Amino acid sequence: MSFVTHLNALDAGAPLSPLLARFRSLLDPMTPAALESLAGESVATTRRHFGRTMRLFAPIYLSNECVNNCAYCGFSRDNPILRTTLTVPQVVKEARHLAGLGFRHLLLVAGEHPRFVSEGYLEECLAALRDFVPTLAIEVGPMETPEYEPLVRAGCEGLVVYQETYDRTAYAEYHTAGPKKDFDWRLECPERGYAAGFRRIGIGALVGLSDWRQEVLRLAAHLEYLQRTCWKATFTIALPRLRPAAGSFQPRHAMSDAQFVQTLCAFRVCFPQVGIVLSTREPEPLRNALFPLGVTSISAGSHTEPGGYTGEGADDVHLTVRGRRVDLEEKPAKAACSGGATPATGQFDIADERSAAQVAAHLRSIGLEPVWKDWDASILAGAPAPDELAVTA
Repeated sequence: MSFVTHLNALDAGAPLSPLLARFRSLLDPMTPAALESLAGESVATTRRHFGRTMRLFAPIYLSNECVNNCAYCGFSRDNPILRTTLTVPQVVKEARHLAGLGFRHLLLVAGEHPRFVSEGYLEECLAALRDFVPTLAIEVGPMETPEYEPLVRAGCEGLVVYQETYDRTAYAEYHTAGPKKDFDWRLECPERGYAAGFRRIGIGALVGLSDWRQEVLRLAAHLEYLQRTCWKATFTIALPRLRPAAGSFQPRHAMSDAQFVQTLCAFRVCFPQVGIVLSTREPEPLRNALFPLGVTSISAGSHTEPGGYTGEGADDVHLTVRGRRVDLEEKPAKAACSGGATPATGQFDIADERSAAQVAAHLRSIGLEPVWKDWDASILAGAPAPDELAVTA
């Protein structure tokens, strides 16, 4: 049985587990005093399980080409945006720039377009980065388990795949073309990734597409299921709230800042060992307030367009009109782009524009420790095989 069956049962009215019942109760409207009490419990739980550490990562956008039509996404196929796909040497330049800033955990992100981002391309990127980036993860179009396995062997240890919305009706409305239309295929992706050997798996829901309480309850159900059935992996959750992007989609279901804080604290209290990710989608004041409350992993100084850190990829920037490439009459030079960056269109606008160094300095000022590296492949070098462990245990 996959989570698809489990979610169908929940949608049909199956009773919640005791853990989910408690989680749902923590989503009910609260007085300021009750929210303060929940936040205090969240802080204490975080310190107990994670200490005062905060993991930092940065996304590298490989390509903004995409075959899907997703109403809310800047990369949506029919948006007439400026697109490019980085070559492997260009990806290396982006990664070396980020490594120079201190990052040792990179997330490779791409739109879903098999002609540009195939598994072979991803393997090449991973092989080129793994000698100087110890922690690599991907957020790309879902694949079959046999397609993931070479990526794991190439050095990828993390898989991020957000369901976007757990509401089947809303999902069908927002996804009108491309392989992403298949709700169940996407929903089962974390399980396929686990079978391929990913050590860390990130799931999430895009807040603003459906009723937020129903979304986060089903996200919690997904997390509970994965922790029980895919227990060798560690998990993170994220609740990215919609930001302005090409296409001008407007969120239909608002979640206030207070509700956002309440939800993250509810996750921390009910799932004390799960990682909670906070991106630069959220503004500086809110991020600062959330850092001590239960968040364990953050991005900083992020760009959501290919080549955003160094300007790489500007030589092949082109338009797309209803999915068809249209070459520009004159290619913009890197120097003509804002900050020397590529003119390619980003997936969404970020809200916290501080540099990584500024964010790290703030973390230290409030007594938290920025962690740039927490894993190295040498940890596993020479480790006994599982069957040997079983014999000697």
